[in-house]
Order: sequence, then C-alpha cells, then structure tokens
Amino acid sequence: MNITHEIELLAPAGSYEAFEAALGAGADAVYVGGPDFGARAYARNFTQEELIRAIHTSHIHGKKLYLTVNTLLKNRELKERLYDSLRPLYEEGLDAVIVQDFGVFQFIRNNFPELHLHASTQMTVTSVYSAKMLKEMGCCRVVPARELSLEEISRIYKETGMDIETFVHGALCYCYSGQCLMSSLIGGRSGNRGRCAQPCRLPYRVWEGGKAEGKSLNKENQKFVLSLKDLCTLDILPEILEAGVYSLKIEGRMKSPRYTAGVVRIYRKYLDLYETYGKDGYYVDPEDKKELLDLFDRGGFTSGYYGKHNGKDMVALKEKPEFREGNQKLFDFLDANYVEKEKKEPVVGKAVFEEGKPAVLELTQGNVTVKVEGQICQSAQNQPATEEKVRKQLNKTGATSFYFEQLDIELKGNIFLPVQALNELRREGFEKLTEKILAQWERKAESLVQTEQELPADVQSASKNIHSFAFLTASLEEECQLEPALSCDAVKRIYIDADGFKPDQWGKIVKQCEAKGKECFLTLPHIFRTHAMKFFSKNRKNLENAGFTGVRLGFTVVPKDLVRDGVDLHSLWARRHGTKFNGAPYIVQRAGEAVYSPEGKAQLKEQVGYYMSNAKAIYEGLASAGYSVSGGVNAPYIWLKTPDKMTSWEFFDYLLEKANIVGTPGSGFGAHGEGFFRLTAFGTQENTLEAIERIKNL
Repeated sequence: MNITHEIELLAPAGSYEAFEAALGAGADAVYVGGPDFGARAYARNFTQEELIRAIHTSHIHGKKLYLTVNTLLKNRELKERLYDSLRPLYEEGLDAVIVQDFGVFQFIRNNFPELHLHASTQMTVTSVYSAKMLKEMGCCRVVPARELSLEEISRIYKETGMDIETFVHGALCYCYSGQCLMSSLIGGRSGNRGRCAQPCRLPYRVWEGGKAEGKSLNKENQKFVLSLKDLCTLDILPEILEAGVYSLKIEGRMKSPRYTAGVVRIYRKYLDLYETYGKDGYYVDPEDKKELLDLFDRGGFTSGYYGKHNGKDMVALKEKPEFREGNQKLFDFLDANYVEKEKKEPVVGKAVFEEGKPAVLELTQGNVTVKVEGQICQSAQNQPATEEKVRKQLNKTGATSFYFEQLDIELKGNIFLPVQALNELRREGFEKLTEKILAQWERKAESLVQTEQELPADVQSASKNIHSFAFLTASLEEECQLEPALSCDAVKRIYIDADGFKPDQWGKIVKQCEAKGKECFLTLPHIFRTHAMKFFSKNRKNLENAGFTGVRLGFTVVPKDLVRDGVDLHSLWARRHGTKFNGAPYIVQRAGEAVYSPEGKAQLKEQVGYYMSNAKAIYEGLASAGYSVSGGVNAPYIWLKTPDKMTSWEFFDYLLEKANIVGTPGSGFGAHGEGFFRLTAFGTQENTLEAIERIKNL
C-alpha cells in the first residue's frame, strides 16, 4: 500500500517539561491534560497558563497540541466548567480535543465549531459503522479500540477516509478499550473519571473451585495475571502505517520527561527510516529495543493485538524488574540533549544601518516575514559600528524561541547606534515575528450555547410509551434462567443474551414471553466487532422473524420525573453512570461477583490484612527515620511531609534517583497536596521492607 498522507508522531506530556522534551525529540504533535477532565488526574498536568504557553510554543515550532477531555462528565460540569475552561484555549488556537463522552462531544461542537474533535479509544470504536456515525457527527479523527487488528483498522480507514490514530508504544489496559470497572470495585476510584487505581498491576492468585478446596491455576511467581506487558511496535511499524494509520500515538502521560524524550527519539528515527527507504529498507536495531527497555520495563514487550487476538505471552505474570541497574549513560544523554535543552527555530534576518535613517531589521521564519524600524543611525564621532559588534549583539536570541540561521548585515557609512538600541531592535523584531506567527491560529468564541437539540420525532414518541410505574426487568444469559423469569409476575420485560441463546431459540422464547404478557428484547454484544457482524448477517432471518419487542443496545433511560417513595430515581442513577458500566469484559463481571462469595470475602480479608501489615511497616519505618507521617490506619496509603521544603515532584525525583523508589506526588491531588508525598502498601512485603530501608539510608 502506498502512503499518500503525511504521518504524525504523537507524544504524551504529563508536565510542561515533558512537553518540551517531546518537541525536542521530534514529535509532530503532543497531547496533554489540563486541570480538569483528563483521564490521568494524577499526572502533574498543565495549568491554564501552561496550556496557553504550550499552544503558542507548538505553533511557533510548526507543531500541534491536543487536549484530553476524555473522561465522563456530569451535567453540572458541562454547564458550569467546561465552557470557561475551553474558551481561552480555543481562542488561542488549540488544535484538537480528545473526547470520550458523547455529551462533551456535542457540547464542544455547539460551542466551539472550529475545534477538531478526536474520538478517544475509550469510545470503544470497533467497527466501520461506529466510525461512520462519528464522522457524520463531525468527528475528524478516530482512535479505535486497542484490541482491533490491522485488518479491522485498515477497513475503517478505507471505508471512512478518516484520520486513524493508534497506540504504538506504552502501557496497555487489561479492560476492553480502557473501560475499567475494577478500579472502582477494588481501588475505590473510577478509571473513567481519570482516577485509575491500577488494580490490574496487583498480584492475584487464581483458584479453580475456591481457595479452600480447589487448586491454584497460577504459580507463586506468576501472580500478575492481569498486568499486560507494555506495547512496542517497532518491528511492525511498516504494517501499521500501510494499514492506513495517520497518527502514531505513544502512551505515557504519567511518565518522566526523560522517558518521553527517549521513546519519541527512537520512534522518530524509525518513522524517518521508513519514509526514506520504505518497507524494503526498514530494519530495527536490537540495541534500540534494549534502550526502550532501559527506559521502562514491565517484563518485556508485546506487539499487542495488531496481529493476534489474545495470548498468554502478552501478560507480564512475573513482577516487573523494578530495581534493575539503570542506563545512566543513556539518561545523561537524554537529559543533556532533550530534557535540559530548549528547542529553537531557524530565522533568516537582514539588518540595514544607514546614517540619518532608522535602523531596519527584517526577519523571516517559514512563510512569515516581519520588518521593524529602530532608532535613527547617528554619525560616529570616534569608533564607528562594525559588522562584528552588530552581529554579536543581534545574535543574543537566548530569551526567544529562535536563532539566526542566516543574518545579513549592511552598514552604510560610519554610523553609531547604542547597544541598547540594538537590543530594542532585536526584541521588537522577534516579538512582532512571534505575534504574526500565532495570529494565524487565533479565533473568536461565541457566547455559550444553552439550547439543547430536540429529540427526533420517533424517539419522542417512543419516550411517551415508557411505563409510568416501576417494574422489574430480567437479563438472562443461560436457558435455565428463562423459566423463573417467566414465572415471576413482577418481571414485565426480559432481555436474552445473543451469545447465551441460540438463534433458532429466539422465536420460541419471544412467543413464551408474549404468552405471559412480557416484552422480550435481544441483548446485543457489548463489543460489536467483525465476528459479531458475521454472526448477525448469518442469522438475519432468525432476527427478523423472531418478533422481538426490540434489541438492547446497552444504555439506560431514566426519566427525570420518575419518583418512587419520594426518591428521585434520575438523580440516584446519575451517581451510577459516573462509572462507565457498559462494555466491561466478562472476566471483570465475574470477578466482581466472586468478591461477594464466602471464598471471595475470606480472600479479600486476607489480602487487605497483608497490605495493612505493609502499611504499618512503612509508617513505623518513616517515623523512625524522622519524617512527619500520617495515614496507614484505615487504608493502605501513607502520607509524609516532604523534607527540606522540597516540592512533591522534587521529592519524587529525589527518591527515584537516590533510592529507585516511586511514589505519588501530593500535587496530583490538588493544590492542598503540595508539600506532601504518598506511598502505597500494595507491593510485596519483601519489596516494602527493602524500600523503607533505602529511605532510611538516604
């Protein structure tokens, strides 16, 4: 396949330092999170001022900036905060937003019509049909579910023509398309609200038949059964590009600037290699893959789902090598060349100085040219200006984003111009150049659009038929559940799972429901991929002739006027849908069910006790080392006050560099968290004790 479009390398940035490192290492675009609404609430993220600065910096360097607004928002957040948050960014030229919530999608379309909308991977786009729908709604780019094959991605590209963005490197979520319920269940925090507790990275024992009498299905040293290896696609990069992918996305907004620079640098190298020599001249140096592992290693790499459906080899199983020796030479190189080095753009300049006339400076950067005039050049009484002295002064561009690639200087006559005048001429010139470059992206936002679109007539009509009283529904997955549901008078509606009941049973079950005065709906698969489309195409006649009342698409409508015993059920449900409940993998549903079994309760109690024992060890160890410590009583989290007036991120770097220990900076929890640092007790007892000893020895 011939690549007919420019390919974009898209980098993550959880801090402004990481953003600068990404640009310096060769990213074409960077995606970042703001103070609110991003799926990485515990990254440092950007203040409003930093976001505007990043927009300006991106455009000066000819790059793009995307903002993550990829969590589920509540109505009051849409109306009260989202507009005010986005308006200044929109007016300064923000290039695009990455969105999960359809309400957010429509809100942005109504209020910021020129802002590009990218469908987040958490929208779970798995087919051409969902991509086409998004395109019709005004979406210009789709990030498909990470579980799609190259064949499926290629089909979306060919049949929609949309920009396709896919992940090529970084962490993989265990849950489908990142829609995790385990974080809320086990960690008490919603991953779909940007606060993932990462339960998939914890150790588990898997028992067949219960812990008491069953056998363990995983070995003692293979407890990380939900922890996927990090994605690395260097070996298959040509195939990804030839599938029609436009943007190569690197994961890692929680990672350091050094990590960002290192990964972007490697992928920049191989993207350029492919674009220069094509597939036939493409070769991956094993040393470069080793360098990526030196930056972060979770037990090796996987190429993900691009060429395979699943596999044990994708799972880390063993504990990641947390404390292996670091590649200090590599770290020093990245720091010196990308993290600590400011990126500057080349400028062509021409300066003319003529006695009796204003000094003139002309600057050109790309397709933008500006001209400024300074003080009138005087006749020199003693020492006339020389080209060397003038050039030396004008070349002092350190405070700008530019440097002179070429500077022509014309001195006409024996002229004199004070150093201050030369400085002012240079400053005014670069300020005007910056303003003209940025003006290309500026736009004006209109007042907040408060009106909501009317529902289509058929939907309005259907909504009027909603029962005015509460009734029970039954969702059936197996045939043995049918008779109890039919026998219960309170059950007025029955859903049968398309995967649990054979197509030749559908018509019979519908008739049984009708005989009992009950509605019958078919529940479609939560994840609708190629195999599902083939299944329903094959069984189309069964679906058409069964006589179903309808099909269940996996959403719930709760009218605002529905009240029971004085309780507003709509408000009650609003608390529920804050954690996305559709599309959860079956294994997660079964895990949630198992927690409430006698075996699950006993195992949970044992696990909690283990972690609380670790918490006690951390608390006592830190206290004995002289730290101001709190927590570790009702939850396995221990807080300490950062020493020597360090910021929480300075202490993060200190622990990482001096002791190879990682914790959570307090600033990630908001302004009041600054000056504090959090450690968790979710590791093994051996690692916990080792970590405390390392802190004591600092």
